[in-house]
Amino acid sequence: MKLLRVLVLIALPLYCFAGSGCPFLEEVVNKTISPEVSISEYQNFLQDFAQTPEENEALAEAKQCHLNQSNETLHNYAQMMQIMYSSHWCASF
Repeated sequence: MKLLRVLVLIALPLYCFAGSGCPFLEEVVNKTISPEVSISEYQNFLQDFAQTPEENEALAEAKQCHLNQSNETLHNYAQMMQIMYSSHWCASF
């Protein structure tokens, strides 16, 4: 029983600090860089945050910008986000 408690106490902080700590942010980033997500799907996903035509257009332009990138660039972007999530600056949040 003590061994289980020690393992849980060790694993819990590692679990809590994995990723950004905000699943919604991670989902937005993943949808932004995913070539399988269309512009309209992306806009629908973020419709609560884009309430004017200008904001919807900005979302479309941001998504199109990412769709224009190569798969290698998108992969590197995803890796950069993981590095940022696990940096000591983000770990305190």
